[in-house]
Amino acid sequence: MSGSKGDKHSVQLDKAGIGIEDGIPLNVSVGGIDELRADIQRLMDIEAIKQLKHAYFRCIDTANFGELERLLHDDVTVDFVGGNYEWKLTGKDEYVASVRSAFTREAVGHHNGHHPEIQILSESEATGIWYLADDMWIMTHKFHTKGTAIYWDRYEKANGTWKIRETHYRRLYEISGLLDENPQFSSHHLRKHGTEV
Repeated sequence: MSGSKGDKHSVQLDKAGIGIEDGIPLNVSVGGIDELRADIQRLMDIEAIKQLKHAYFRCIDTANFGELERLLHDDVTVDFVGGNYEWKLTGKDEYVASVRSAFTREAVGHHNGHHPEIQILSESEATGIWYLADDMWIMTHKFHTKGTAIYWDRYEKANGTWKIRETHYRRLYEISGLLDENPQFSSHHLRKHGTEV
């Protein structure tokens, strides 16, 4: 992570600005059974990618690092820019290590991805746009961050399994600051399952 950002990190959050191309149209083919099978496979691939991304959010918030590793391509690239930070990482090991250091027993995370826009580019390539809403508490610092962002990803399919190959986000808004006191959570999953501080 680095300090505050200038205009070089500002992108127009439309498909052209984030480099998302239209994929294969979702139309029923006029051909025979093989074309129909290909249509059904594309729909199944879209569902598989939705499940992949939903699992990603679940895994980070529950500190399920082993399962998170299986969702990521070995050479995944990460480019997240928030209000006062930049998170650029390369490779699954580096990314999972960074998530481990953030989702400790002194953290509470809440990340939801909504409104998926999945584009199938080929049998093994796809892209996705997601709308993020999140909250993150770091108890050791009495610090809270809340906001929304637009994620855009590239996915790759190998051996029948989709993986996250690239992931980016830019904030739509972010509110961060110190708290007078930490919330009194009556349930705190990471207290038991997060990384030891």
